[in-house]
Amino acid sequence: MAAPRAKPLFFSASAKHTATVIFLHGLGDTGFGWAGAVEGWIRRGKLDEVKWVLPHAPRIPITAAEGMPMPGWFDIHALNGGVDDIRANQDEPGLLRTREYVNGLIQAEIDAGIPANRIVLGGFSQGGATALLTGLTAKVKLAGLIGLSCWLPLDSKIESLVKESDLNHETPIYLAHGSVDRVVPTAFGQLSYDGLKKQGFPVTMKIFPGMAHSAYQEELDEVEAFLQSRLPPQEEKKSEL
Repeated sequence: MAAPRAKPLFFSASAKHTATVIFLHGLGDTGFGWAGAVEGWIRRGKLDEVKWVLPHAPRIPITAAEGMPMPGWFDIHALNGGVDDIRANQDEPGLLRTREYVNGLIQAEIDAGIPANRIVLGGFSQGGATALLTGLTAKVKLAGLIGLSCWLPLDSKIESLVKESDLNHETPIYLAHGSVDRVVPTAFGQLSYDGLKKQGFPVTMKIFPGMAHSAYQEELDEVEAFLQSRLPPQEEKKSEL
């Protein structure tokens, strides 16, 4: 049985709503954990046409935490900084359930009148992994994907999963990672980047020296610049008299 889900946290566009960013938090967090970053972007006034959707993961038992229930997009069997440990025993059913939920969030924006190519999907850590899997296999063409301090889940199957709906092979992807991340190893992020690059995805990656499993202001500034490039303001159409 699927765990109950709370309604996402929303931030309305400051101007006319023409674009949406859906951003997924990390393990043990909630959408409120990224509210400060969003409020900062809103204050800067460079993304006034963007509506922000910050979903909350349901509370589920996490194996790596001895079965303790906490907000999680899927189960994690190990969080000890080992690449092989994270890759082993991946919770494919949980990942696919969450992918279905996030696809529903995307569809809700489309139903509200926002074209898919004006929607960016992103996330941090476990949320970033979810965003990559969902975005790469989405049945609509998105504007961009963002993955912070994360990895590409189900990487051994991603090629076949993408073939089921290969609409985002040209969708730009921004990845960022700290150089001293001991939760999701920097090497794992690099491995995911290399795999995406090998499969021909337009992906860029920035390693931030000295950054652990967190987010720096410089990183948030780069995310803002990426969003500006993918979701530029739409020119108001002049009425013809």
